[in-house]
Amino acid sequence: MSDLINDRIRIGISACLAGQKVRYDGTSTKAEHLTGVLADYLEFVPVCPEVGCGMGVPREAVRLVGTPEDHRLIGRQTGTDWTGAMRDWADAFLPELERARICGFIFKAKSPSSGMGRVKIYSESGGQPTSYAGVGLFAAMLMEQFPLLPVEDDGRLHDIGLRANFIERIFTEHRWHRFLDSGPTMKGLIEFHTRHKMLVRAHDVSGYRELGKLVAEGKQLGLDQLLDGYHDRLAHAMALKPTVRKNVDVLMHILGYFKKLLSPDEKAECLELIEHYRNEIVPLIVPVTLFNHYVRKYDVPYLRDQYYLNPHPLDLKLRNHA
Repeated sequence: MSDLINDRIRIGISACLAGQKVRYDGTSTKAEHLTGVLADYLEFVPVCPEVGCGMGVPREAVRLVGTPEDHRLIGRQTGTDWTGAMRDWADAFLPELERARICGFIFKAKSPSSGMGRVKIYSESGGQPTSYAGVGLFAAMLMEQFPLLPVEDDGRLHDIGLRANFIERIFTEHRWHRFLDSGPTMKGLIEFHTRHKMLVRAHDVSGYRELGKLVAEGKQLGLDQLLDGYHDRLAHAMALKPTVRKNVDVLMHILGYFKKLLSPDEKAECLELIEHYRNEIVPLIVPVTLFNHYVRKYDVPYLRDQYYLNPHPLDLKLRNHA
């Protein structure tokens, strides 16, 4: 499926994670697990909201002060309130980010401006944090403005399952952008949906059924309303992590397409590997590789076009872990 990676996927990223020396102390925290092989397929859009809203480098460190529901961005030593400046800058900047048509955003974990969760919140008097339930000021505004955008932070992306899920989401979002750019039609949406059926099913069985129903009844809606509704449900479905159980369900569904093609020995081998995967003896890549072999051997066009069997480049090794 060469069309998977014929152009780079544009995603936003906290500038310090991209290697820019923009932290309060003039350093960076380059995220090697995000800027290694994965970077070959991505075009990063670095963003430092603290520099963007007028803070220098180096600068006074800031923190969140208040409550999880109502907090401000305050300088640690001087007490300078950067809340208004940050909001004004973000209000002007977020439309630029929308025009850049990013397919995801990677935040700096626990940052008072860019943390998507688990950010320390302090009382007016300082001392120890009173809560760890804060969300960075800029991150909160971005997620409110783009509720369907795949987002993660560099800390969570050390987890292979979360990283695989995020990458599947941004590749899917990228393909959606390309579909819209092609001049969307009902026929095109049916093709997009058909190729994503098994991938969506591995993330969210209910979402898979609801998307099928939405497409089937699509002619009753205007195309714009249909596209908005489809993208909304697709994004929420892909946000759910695949599980062993859901993957086994999809693998057994795929096996059904070979019912009249495989020899008894070939079918037995497929069932054995699916069972090994179910028991976490082998990683997902093992049965998927075998199915890809049979797709080529027996030339099954429907399966050949399924993104589930090739959701992202193999060298990312996201399915290589039992």
